[in-house]
Amino acid sequence: MENNGKKRSDTGFLVQGSILAAASIISRIVGLIYRLPMTAIIGKRGNDFYGTAFELYNIILIISSFSIPLAVSKLVAARMSQGQVKNAMRVFRGSLVFAMISGGAASLIVFFGADYFTGTLLKTPLSAIALRILAPVLLIVALVGVLRGFFQGLHTMMPSAISQILEQIINAVVSVIAAYILFGYGSRVGAVLGDPEVYAAAYGAAGGTLGTAMGALAAFFVMAFIFLVYRGTMRKRMLRDHTKSLESYRSLVGVLVMTIIPVLMSTTLYNISGIVDQGIFKNIALAQGYDAKQISEWWGVFTGQYKVLTNVPISIASAIAASSVPSLTAAFHRKETASVRRQIALATRFIMLIAFPCAIGMGVLGGPIMMLLFADADKTSAVIMAIGAASVVFYSLSTLSNGLLQGIDRMRIPVTNAAISLVLQTIFLYGAMEILHLHIYAVVLANTFYAFLMCILNGRAVARYSGTRQNVRKTFVVPFEASAVMGILVFLVYTTLHAVTRSNAVSCIAAMAVGVCSYFVLVLMMRGISEAELKMLPQGRTLVAVAKRFGLL
Repeated sequence: MENNGKKRSDTGFLVQGSILAAASIISRIVGLIYRLPMTAIIGKRGNDFYGTAFELYNIILIISSFSIPLAVSKLVAARMSQGQVKNAMRVFRGSLVFAMISGGAASLIVFFGADYFTGTLLKTPLSAIALRILAPVLLIVALVGVLRGFFQGLHTMMPSAISQILEQIINAVVSVIAAYILFGYGSRVGAVLGDPEVYAAAYGAAGGTLGTAMGALAAFFVMAFIFLVYRGTMRKRMLRDHTKSLESYRSLVGVLVMTIIPVLMSTTLYNISGIVDQGIFKNIALAQGYDAKQISEWWGVFTGQYKVLTNVPISIASAIAASSVPSLTAAFHRKETASVRRQIALATRFIMLIAFPCAIGMGVLGGPIMMLLFADADKTSAVIMAIGAASVVFYSLSTLSNGLLQGIDRMRIPVTNAAISLVLQTIFLYGAMEILHLHIYAVVLANTFYAFLMCILNGRAVARYSGTRQNVRKTFVVPFEASAVMGILVFLVYTTLHAVTRSNAVSCIAAMAVGVCSYFVLVLMMRGISEAELKMLPQGRTLVAVAKRFGLL
């Protein structure tokens, strides 16, 4: 009975991670849906301005506060596992002060440095309009991060899930409306300044970032309300806590900073590749004589279409990584080696079951998906999607392994791996641009190469320091083989239907439906997932019932 209890505990993080993953999928889908009308409003050049502002915002966010939720959840979980409720609350209070300082400083730096960042560094000066709107969001997100990290440290992902979904809904509505209004305003401003098309795109992109600000504010109010409701429960738990030694706020903030620094460095290096890619690509492409409008449109497709699509499945890995850290940390500090290994193996299998079919599906239907969602029939856009689809697998696995290494207190390793990968990726991109003249394709290939390197280096470190040995067949071979067969079926269904109906929408939707159903059947037939594991997924019991009805379980 005790062993069964431990196994249930080991899978609890995956259940919580599934909740957060479901919320992330819903959020990403909402994000994808609102990007369709927004892209129709602001165009590819608007996507360039929007994407440039967001690349810079994301880097400053990572440096200032992105690692706060993970660090807070790790510290809270470690203290709660030892019954130190009062110290866990002191972690929370100290983290709020830290977030206000770091988030406030970041907001000021972005607001007053917007022109330098966008114009001097990235050759996209009009992105400064959108970036300045994002400046105060840095403070709001830092505070939201502390609240989310606190509840994740208590092993509950529901508050984070609820706030994520509401945040994205508000973001979607405001972004589209504001983009439409400000696009018109920018056109009038541009008419006076002599370039209405460019100014309309720039102000429209700023409207999109206004939605992000309003969404973040809504998330803060939701998380603050949930915390106020839960505060009474925490007070009761604190009364039952007889911890004699209370940690000082000074020491706690010190521990928080020391926890954040390696996470911050690895996350910064992990994500800064986008800024490096953009800087190298735009400067070399301009030197090679490509038209500035063409360069802007290429980058708009890469950041506003390709990345938006591939980030949907990758967000699942982020959710599982976030949910695994508190649980892994608690098991690691209790020296429960077997539990740590089971959690790592299970999380990796779950991610691969999702990532492989998404990657192959996007590779096969790259062009049709671009046409269906963005009305983009450009062959370049289709090739970008096709050659970059493999990055879904590599980014999913490397994102998860970052979290796993942090969960077992090997936080410096992702920093080293990210630095090595970034250097090699930069060399790869420079060569692909200068020697092979692959323009935007060079960026896509370099992006995939970076994720592949991180995937290999992190994977070796996880195996070395945790002793985990993956079941290669069930983790990698079965998902790949099932996905490959699914890809063939999807291709045949699409080409056959398109030849008959001449409708991309009908053919694409039907092919995706066949892909989902065929993959589900193939994985079960190949014994890639058990009934117990299937129940851990969102709507898992429904999936089990369907599988049993058709004799697949």
